Amino acid sequence: MDSTTRPPSLLALPTYLISHVARLGHDILIAAVADHGLRLPHFATLTALADFGPLPQHVLADRLGLNRSHLVGYLDTLEERGLSRRTRDPADRRRQLVELTPEGEELQHRLLALAERAQEALLHELSPAERTTLTTLLRKVLDTGDRGASTGD
Repeated sequence: MDSTTRPPSLLALPTYLISHVARLGHDILIAAVADHGLRLPHFATLTALADFGPLPQHVLADRLGLNRSHLVGYLDTLEERGLSRRTRDPADRRRQLVELTPEGEELQHRLLALAERAQEALLHELSPAERTTLTTLLRKVLDTGDRGASTGD
């Protein structure tokens, strides 16, 4: 379906455009991650650990916006594959710290490169300046949404 077959009223709605473009990118990422026997939450977990370093398991769940019990399942898979490990937090033995293994770091780098290639394929029609503008505007919308979520608006 191209822009001549989509309802013009929908094309005038930024929320429709954002969600449709997000779905296109999402589908590309799902396929890339699935080629490695993982799902997007696994990739998100690997990336959060790469970005933030070892984290308490509950903090990782909160940062990713994942249900804590769902995260346990994702971590089980990553741990079984030798991509992450959980250890007791020496500061609070009740907590689990989660960290990447060297294998997890390597896979996260490969998956991130796949995500960047997928992004390139999706955004190849945009100039570098347009990509910067798009990213700036989307971050502004995201920040506004985050502020609204934190205040209950």
